[in-house]
Amino acid sequence: MNPDVSFSSYAVGSLDEHQAKQLLRQYNIPVVEERTAKEAEDAVRAAEQFGFPVVVKGMGAALQHKTEKGLVHLHLHDAEAVRRACGAIADSAGPDLEAFLVQPQITGQRELMAGMFRDPQFGPVILFGLGGTLTEAIGDVAMRLAPLTAYDMRQMTSEIRSRKLLDSFRGERAVDQTTLFDTLAGLSRIALEHPEIAEIDINPLRVTPNGDIVAVDALIVIRPESAKTQATPVVPAKEIGALFYPRSIAFVGASSQLGKWGNMLPNNTISGGYQGKIFLVNPKGGVIAGRTAYRSLTEIPEEVDLAVVTVPASRVIDLIPQCREKGIRYMVLITSGFSEVGEEGKLLESKLVEAAREAGVLILGPNTMGITNPHIDMYSTGTTVTPIAGNTVVVAQSGNMGSQLLMFAEQQGIGIRGFSGSGNEAMITMADYLEGFEIDDKTNTVLIYAEGFKNGRRFFESARRVSRRKPIVLLKGGQTQAGQKAAASHSGAMTSDTRVFDALCRQAGIVKVEHPMDLLDAAAAFDALPLPAGPRVAIMTFGGGWGVVTADLCQSQGLQLPELDADIRRQIDTLLPPYWSHANPVDLVGDFDPDISLKILEMLMRWDGCDAVINLGIMGRRALIERLLESTLQADPAFTQETADGIQQLLTQFEDNFRDRAVQLMTQLNKPVLGVTLRADARYQTVVRVPGSQYKGVFYQTPERAVYALAKMVEYQRFLAGADQ
Repeated sequence: MNPDVSFSSYAVGSLDEHQAKQLLRQYNIPVVEERTAKEAEDAVRAAEQFGFPVVVKGMGAALQHKTEKGLVHLHLHDAEAVRRACGAIADSAGPDLEAFLVQPQITGQRELMAGMFRDPQFGPVILFGLGGTLTEAIGDVAMRLAPLTAYDMRQMTSEIRSRKLLDSFRGERAVDQTTLFDTLAGLSRIALEHPEIAEIDINPLRVTPNGDIVAVDALIVIRPESAKTQATPVVPAKEIGALFYPRSIAFVGASSQLGKWGNMLPNNTISGGYQGKIFLVNPKGGVIAGRTAYRSLTEIPEEVDLAVVTVPASRVIDLIPQCREKGIRYMVLITSGFSEVGEEGKLLESKLVEAAREAGVLILGPNTMGITNPHIDMYSTGTTVTPIAGNTVVVAQSGNMGSQLLMFAEQQGIGIRGFSGSGNEAMITMADYLEGFEIDDKTNTVLIYAEGFKNGRRFFESARRVSRRKPIVLLKGGQTQAGQKAAASHSGAMTSDTRVFDALCRQAGIVKVEHPMDLLDAAAAFDALPLPAGPRVAIMTFGGGWGVVTADLCQSQGLQLPELDADIRRQIDTLLPPYWSHANPVDLVGDFDPDISLKILEMLMRWDGCDAVINLGIMGRRALIERLLESTLQADPAFTQETADGIQQLLTQFEDNFRDRAVQLMTQLNKPVLGVTLRADARYQTVVRVPGSQYKGVFYQTPERAVYALAKMVEYQRFLAGADQ
């Protein structure tokens, strides 16, 4: 049963401090004992009943930021001090003073804060952090969206930089965690049960010497609920799957002119080997690319599942009746000129969506780069890119960004489940995509580039559910003022406070990255490797300096380098010269014996002291030897090409054996192996497939990319381990 709280008598604005605390108390939030007094002598009597020292404050709905205005007087030790304080407060507050508030002086060296505000995209947000007068300047706060779970609250209290203040501190006991969690849970309940409350600020939340916490000041702001934007209707998850599996495609706006969208899209689809039927539509008819061009959709004599449209924005709505008559349920709308260009475009988009919804047509876009499904050789995008089939989905609000990611994926051997340039998301939002991929058996990992969200709350709830089964790796555009301005002009997207979005990602288990290539590096790791059980890393390196740099990178990313125990040191002693590092990283001291690299890899993988292995320079060493062979061939007449070819063959065989053995060990021991290669030429690929194996070889070009990808895997594993607690 909800507490019996009514705001009918309160005007829009702020509750006074006493009213605010009365509400907080009903939600099991500890507040300081206090009394109101109309006159100074009433305040003196209240102080005498509490016992000195006391605090006296000026109270009134219009009196905010009382400390800055001199309306808070602390450490008052006698009646005369109380009288003087009341006089000073009355002079400062003037007619806004409604009463004096008298409280016992709460001792304790530590001040925390807790609060709530409503984000326009994602809803109520709960805050916790360091309190006091410098709260805003220091900004040491953690955030989570309401409702809070016990795991959310544990994460919040562990994230703040000043978390050591929650432990025993300078002779004072550790903070009572039960009461602290009750406070955060109470704020969460208030946020959900009272939508008319816009903000709550409890600062300071003082910690007493025995570890109790008590709210000694509180602010609650009431305002009418803002008009909610009409939520985009939910697209059934099965419809997302059907969209990626059309049996036939009609390209509306097909053209024979090189470089036009109506030319690139069908050409790329045809050349990519699409397994379904293709029809071209142009109002002039004729022949395009050797195929009959129909004057309208209704002229096509066979069934059509998907229309890919490139005609001008003003003509798109005229296609809806044709789609309805023809039974076409899906449209990929490449055309721009809708909500991303301003109010006129928004109106045009709204009318189009209304007509499409009435006709039973689902539109992807508008303002999209296209759609890809390598599993049926469908590459219907504006760029000629054909990544291999795999298990990683890419959804990007920027088509160009998405296409570039697909190019990188093709180059680096990362298999793609599907791609969609989501465009303006007039009908299909990010949440719809997530729910579609959630039930798709071929999707293992979801990559997202987003600038904003049509329904932020639904996206959060979908992501929080999906990420328990499949990692979601996300790059957010529009995180700076410049980026937000560009996002508004680019996709009409709303952007939210970066700190709120970062907190949302941590709460939902979203793996948030900072750069475009990070998306693919993380995708390679999640798709090709087992998750590490923890943060402990063993490093084997072909060069000492590389190992030192990688060790530094691991520490900066929160990974741990455990000391080698005596047993594994003895094992390695049997293989390496006496001057090897005898520590983690394990320096192979430049030894080219391939058997040694394989044996030490297996030793480290079987070592109980680590959760993952990074190898540096083991793969790609043949690049150095190939150059040595070329040099020797030129300098030594006795050295033959046949000998050089034989050595190169052995080097290639070693790299294949090393990769295959790493994959075998990952399968047996369920630990990831990440490599850093010496190669950086056109033959280089991040992901190397091993036939018949669940896992793949993964080799990055730099140590920082390998460490970053592993750190993101550890971050995700921690989420999985804690989310169900």
